Amino acid sequence: MSSSNEDDGSEDEYMKDFQMPFSVPPAAANIDTSAMDASELKQEMLNDSWALKFSGTGPTPKSSVSHLLLQREHGSIDRRNFQRAIWRSASDCYIPNKYELKERFHNKVFCGTYSQSGDIFLSACQDRQIRIYDTSNGGFRKFNSIHALDVGWSVLDTSFSPDSRYLVYSSWSDYLHLCDVHGQQRVHQSLPLIPNSQHGFCIFSVVFSQDSREILGGANDRCLYVYDLERKERTLCVEAHEDDVNAVSFADESSQILFSGSDDGLCKIWDRRTLQESDPHHVGILAGHLDGITFIDSRGDGRYLLSNCKDQSIKLWDMRHLSSKKAQDETKQCVARQNWDYRWQQVPRKVYRNRKRITGDSSLMTYQGHTVLNTLIRARFSPKFTTGQRFIYTGCANGAVVVYDILTGQIVKTLQGHNACVRDVSWHPYQNNLMSTSWDCTIAQWSYVMDEEDAQVATAKTCQSNSSCSK
Repeated sequence: MSSSNEDDGSEDEYMKDFQMPFSVPPAAANIDTSAMDASELKQEMLNDSWALKFSGTGPTPKSSVSHLLLQREHGSIDRRNFQRAIWRSASDCYIPNKYELKERFHNKVFCGTYSQSGDIFLSACQDRQIRIYDTSNGGFRKFNSIHALDVGWSVLDTSFSPDSRYLVYSSWSDYLHLCDVHGQQRVHQSLPLIPNSQHGFCIFSVVFSQDSREILGGANDRCLYVYDLERKERTLCVEAHEDDVNAVSFADESSQILFSGSDDGLCKIWDRRTLQESDPHHVGILAGHLDGITFIDSRGDGRYLLSNCKDQSIKLWDMRHLSSKKAQDETKQCVARQNWDYRWQQVPRKVYRNRKRITGDSSLMTYQGHTVLNTLIRARFSPKFTTGQRFIYTGCANGAVVVYDILTGQIVKTLQGHNACVRDVSWHPYQNNLMSTSWDCTIAQWSYVMDEEDAQVATAKTCQSNSSCSK
């Protein structure tokens, strides 16, 4: 955990080196897209989306649906792939932009996620309540509230089982807790992890396997934990990193490949089939960050993942492109030189000044323009069904939700509505809306409403198409 442990002078001189926490961070001046341009991911996305083919490498142009339909009639779009491509292209054009307050509480909201179907949304608040909402058919109706047990500070992470029947939550506790979502079975079980640590223990990140049999967790004792729900016991505890494990994720639906991210600045790749408690070995390391990692999200294809970091960046990785020993060592050295604590201090100016890639950084892209302070802020891939995973979106300490174009690294939308840190974000898997949960004690939903600029562009596109038809 990065902290301030050096005295560099007076307090006044020390504070001069920090930016205001709610200032807009400087965007990257020159975005290096060379690795992305040569990647299979870019070609895959170009092949999958008509709008990307039509617009080249830049952001997708806003187009009215009537314009896209006219393009189909002109033969510019392959009719065989029209339905999927047009849906994604249209969704790419209309990123959620309208703020709607859904809930207000008296305490900070830490977690907020949709289930895999999108029909259920849960939030976890510092008041120890996990609230569950029916979001089917565009609704937002609370149908269950769970009083979390054995909570220290707050519920820090939650995860739905893939079938949405159960959820698991974690906090500063030696236990995970399993609950049935609808409350009909009255399940609220404590799952003992039996850590070796004699001090305060916490699972910072937790996730279900796709078969709902195992729960994977990352802890502050540097270890990965696996709890087997069928055997009703912890089946794995391995020392995975040199500092807190803040983030864990499965690579794909097989749940055989695991990702972990730590305050040591490294992402590690593990094979569940060969991982043994007595002799743990990772299968690869991804290095390039300059500080501790706060969150990991897998693209779900067994290849790509993203990591959010206290160095004020997100990185996109191809797990097949591992980092050299030199890159790993340089990352560790950079992390060791950090002398500030992101939880209550402001971002040092030197963090923004030092944006050079370390030697051997194997990431495909780096995304900069959001602020990572106060807490383990989440960042995720946009949904496959509606956007083709075209975007990366993240919470931000200045109260915004920031949306990046995955191919160009440019910020395509900054959603401003909260007045404190946005810790968690969740884009509906099948509808064009996203939820944000904030330390301003609120939950907000963002949906798309055409603004004046969009209306002008859409009208111009339609007029241009009509003119082409008349010739």
